[in-house]
Amino acid sequence: MTTAGTTARPARYRPRLVRRARTTIAAGVTSLVLAVGSFVAIAGPSQAAPGVSCTGSTVHASAVQEGSTWRAYRGSTPVYSGTNMLTAVQTAINSLPAGRTSKQRVVVNGSGSMPATSRITLPSYTTFESCGTIHVTGTGTGNVAGIYARGATDIEVARFHLTGSPQYGIFLRNVDNVRLRDIDLRLTSATVLGVRVDNLGDTSRYAKNITMNTVYVSGVGDQAVETYGVDGLTIGTVTARDVGGSGLLLNNTINAKVSLVDAKNAGTGTGYAAFRIANRAGRVGSSYPTNIEVGTVRASGGGRGIFCVSESGGLRVNKVELTNTGNNPVLIENCYNVSLATTSGTIAGAGDVRLSERAEFAGNRDITLRNLKLSGGARVVEKPCADNLVISNVTGGTITRC
Repeated sequence: MTTAGTTARPARYRPRLVRRARTTIAAGVTSLVLAVGSFVAIAGPSQAAPGVSCTGSTVHASAVQEGSTWRAYRGSTPVYSGTNMLTAVQTAINSLPAGRTSKQRVVVNGSGSMPATSRITLPSYTTFESCGTIHVTGTGTGNVAGIYARGATDIEVARFHLTGSPQYGIFLRNVDNVRLRDIDLRLTSATVLGVRVDNLGDTSRYAKNITMNTVYVSGVGDQAVETYGVDGLTIGTVTARDVGGSGLLLNNTINAKVSLVDAKNAGTGTGYAAFRIANRAGRVGSSYPTNIEVGTVRASGGGRGIFCVSESGGLRVNKVELTNTGNNPVLIENCYNVSLATTSGTIAGAGDVRLSERAEFAGNRDITLRNLKLSGGARVVEKPCADNLVISNVTGGTITRC
């Protein structure tokens, strides 16, 4: 997590139940899966305990809710029975063979709660899928999270729906080859961050190859999604609603491709933005080739819309849709090789698309603003001068050059 300035600080779920009949193919065997509520019955061969499926076929370990009882299985072998959901889940995970070199799948079938002082820890080569809602109670400190991993590789979270007040929804440190598929975090302001991926345990190397398909985050006190020290980031959609900081914040991150950032009321009353890059994000070696590409940034209300700061750049945003942000719809401050609205852009509501700088860094360089339609008092202000600023096809508002 970062401050609204330039200094970085280490940062701090509701399911879709399967309610349809479908056919799955596992090892050449066709199985009919019929789901009712949070329980699934499987007809035909399965490696899982009775009552477990979620999506997919092969289940290597599972935690299954049966009334007030939770049971954990390795394959079909019971390894835990009791009332504690977290113990059942972690026991199922820990029952997988140590030292494995390919992913094995853990399924949680049911809904339950866990304290904010605890976490579900994923080791390397683990796929995790929760078919229910996990609710976090109380408050925690330190790097505790709904899901946590450190120094691990080849992790996949296929489905994870979390509610309540964890310190973090998902916290991943010094990890490689991670995929987050269907993430739904409906949390409270006691939660610092929705999803955090960083390399701060060992900054000598980046965390690498991180993929997030869809992430929904609401209510958290700071960022919905934040990275620090990541090389190779692919994101489909980040949806942020009523979060205290940015919708998506990339710190010291390179080679990133994002399809959509969709934020409402992100960072209200702060210097954060729906989409922000900071702390030399986009810097490869000592240069800034275009290596962070965003399809669309959509923001309404909240703080800023787009914010590039602290020697960041190498950024291209193809489409911009910013409406009534409470601060600068766009602020570019000490950034290099930034191109906004290469396809199209609309900025509605009073506020400056501003180019500025701080004395401790070199000023803006190689900035392009194009295809922007300004309305409602929006304007472009360059102060002080940028080096090689190109403004093209910007209409509907005033443009003040230095």
